[in-house]
Amino acid sequence: MAIPVIDFSKLDGPERAETMAAIAAGFEDVGFFQLVNTGIPVELLERVKKVCSECYKLREQDFKECNPAVKALAELVEKEGEGIVPKKIENMDWEDVFTLQDDLPWPSNPPAFKETMMEYRKELKKLAEKLLGVMEELLGLEEGHIKKAFTNDGDFEAFYGTKVSHYPPCPRPDLIDGLRAHTDAGGLILLFQDDRFGGLQVKLPDGSWVDVQPLENAIVINTGDQIEVLSNGRYKSAWHRILASRDGNRRSIASFYNPARLANIAPATPAAAGEGATADYPSFVFGDYMEVYVKQKFTDKEPRFAAMAATTTK
Repeated sequence: MAIPVIDFSKLDGPERAETMAAIAAGFEDVGFFQLVNTGIPVELLERVKKVCSECYKLREQDFKECNPAVKALAELVEKEGEGIVPKKIENMDWEDVFTLQDDLPWPSNPPAFKETMMEYRKELKKLAEKLLGVMEELLGLEEGHIKKAFTNDGDFEAFYGTKVSHYPPCPRPDLIDGLRAHTDAGGLILLFQDDRFGGLQVKLPDGSWVDVQPLENAIVINTGDQIEVLSNGRYKSAWHRILASRDGNRRSIASFYNPARLANIAPATPAAAGEGATADYPSFVFGDYMEVYVKQKFTDKEPRFAAMAATTTK
């Protein structure tokens, strides 16, 4: 099957009901879908591609010389040449990555990078908040419920960060992943992926993996573990991974709209499970969840939820 592609511009027109139904199915059936015609200027998206590619060119030599995964793979291939059968590297990713947050330093080169990415992040944040409103409507929640949950009813700012990644050509993609399979920890994820080189895959409910097909100027949407909790399991966070490849230099720009670390996260039980039902997920502080997640990112999420349940019952 193909990951759903939804024309977001139809949300405000006569096809609103059909568009809402398609978004609901994307959240519920797969956990991933792609939005086109999001309202983000194409000219801005083209600039983002350009400055991120230029930024990687400035980092490329350092990746080749200093990245631990590059060194580990080279050592493995050398041992293979000596007759030792190599085992796949399980604890590293073939990824060059850095993050953008408003309160942290940004790259100063190329010169247009900061201005372009600040403009892009502003547009993505507006899109994220509009999608949260759509999600609230679909779940039967009051307007602003998710944002209130993410900010502890306005006590804190929701976390908003952007991860800029490149996955350069890999000489032995059979021996290492671009990015290991995982679910995302937070809330809503908006990904501007490469429109030429694939590699992103999503695990379907039946256990099979499907490609998230490259699509020019689309924004890929998925939900993290906190939305699974808030929706009481109705919108489950999906396992996904990025395959390393011999060809191309895959660009990936993921923006995360997450709860504040001190926000209390709990199921919205009536909307997700029906009147009178008990919540299937625990209530907890997001920062406590993150302390567990950073140690268990590439393992099943259920033990993470169980750890939170154990914390809240002490």
